[in-house]
Amino acid sequence: MSADKLNLLNFSAPRIRLLHLSWVAFFITFVVWFSHAPLMGHLREVFDLTTEQVKALLILNVALTIPARVVIGSLVDRFGPRIVFGTLLMLGALPCWAFAMANTFEQLAVTRLLLGFVGAGFVVGIRLIGEWFPAREVGLAEGVYGGWGNFGSAAAAITLPTVALMFGGENGWRWAIASTGVLAFLYGMFFLWRARNTPVGASYFKPKKSSALEVSTKRDLYFYLAMSIPLYAALLVIVWRLGPSNLSLFGSTAQYVLIGLILSLAFLQMGQAWRVNREHLKEGVEEHDRYNFKQVAILDLSYLVTFGSELAVVSMLPLFFADTFGLEPVTAGLLASGYAFMNLAARPGGGWLSDKFGRKKSLIILLAGLMVGYGLMSQISGTWPLLLAVVATMCCSFFVQAGEGAVFATVPLIKRRLTGQIAGMVGAYGNTGAVIFLTVLTFVDASTFFLVIAASAAVALAAVQFLDEPKGHIAEVDEKGEVQLIEVG
Repeated sequence: MSADKLNLLNFSAPRIRLLHLSWVAFFITFVVWFSHAPLMGHLREVFDLTTEQVKALLILNVALTIPARVVIGSLVDRFGPRIVFGTLLMLGALPCWAFAMANTFEQLAVTRLLLGFVGAGFVVGIRLIGEWFPAREVGLAEGVYGGWGNFGSAAAAITLPTVALMFGGENGWRWAIASTGVLAFLYGMFFLWRARNTPVGASYFKPKKSSALEVSTKRDLYFYLAMSIPLYAALLVIVWRLGPSNLSLFGSTAQYVLIGLILSLAFLQMGQAWRVNREHLKEGVEEHDRYNFKQVAILDLSYLVTFGSELAVVSMLPLFFADTFGLEPVTAGLLASGYAFMNLAARPGGGWLSDKFGRKKSLIILLAGLMVGYGLMSQISGTWPLLLAVVATMCCSFFVQAGEGAVFATVPLIKRRLTGQIAGMVGAYGNTGAVIFLTVLTFVDASTFFLVIAASAAVALAAVQFLDEPKGHIAEVDEKGEVQLIEVG
């Protein structure tokens, strides 16, 4: 499998312009989504927030992203990336502005919860990039999209404190956060104007039903239902973390109501999946239209370990460096930020490796490196030279983020018309992994925390042995009822 050189400066090529248009959209969603993080000190002072309230805001920021990625994935397959991404950017400005105008902790909490929906924007570009780039380039293109867009959180941390100072006064933080909403709204309109779902003359394939993922066999249906359960379990864990026995954001009655709502949503979604696929399977799935759901499940687990561990480690790494080496918070934060900076090169690198050497082989190598990396990080102590600890962390970070690139180099090659829903489920598993690992961290020390991630990587590595390398072509039926073949390897 070979990869042609992808010239990212060739703006005369429509697909290159589309790639830049897309990663900037994703970048802006992350700026909006994490706009509060670098200004949390101001928020804590202005609203006199307790440590528990600060933790609650951080959890609320990611809570809705799990179901939102599944929902957005379905909308993308049904309506197309152009409309969904543009609309999401414009609508995302509304809770952003509401957060900037909040006057109570309760208002901060509600608007921060709603802003979690913006974090689902990542899913949109996965389908969009898959439409524009051939299999030999899609890994690198998806890696650039994911890695450069993901840098939005770091860009927010670097720029927004300065923007707040430029506005000045006690409301400087409000203007800084509100400005990200203005940016999102204006770019959303620009995206609607300039983006296209497919190259000229290409078909945009839509699922027969977008309310649930279509599978090919009854066995896969049961597998799909089983793999949906952890997503709702993660939501229940979030409710428990925010409940009266932990952060006390709400009382017992509200906790029981939320648990009931989550369980009802789970039964509703799985019931819908059963109905859609019962009809779908009853009609029979033609051989050319089949795909193996185990491919999705393996990528779910791989992204749980890669992106899930990244979110968890980014959250705890500054404090880990400060406590382990006795560093000042600013110094510890600066050293820890290098973990996120690796996204700029590592994620595209993982996609390129996948294009060049094969999807399965690359994912095996990167997960193995991730496992060894976290095993090494579990041994870091105050007796280590600080430079060695930073180098070990950066090496581990490379394998983590390159692994993310390899996962989404494979997602668009499974079933074209279902790419949005598949990407949504895989992406939701990444957030689920973060919930799992951060929950583990509340019960164990940092060394054990890193070992738990390494053990999880070993499980994912074992699962990847059963991944089928995409090869040949996948078939889709266009609006005229004609079968079209799409090269995947």
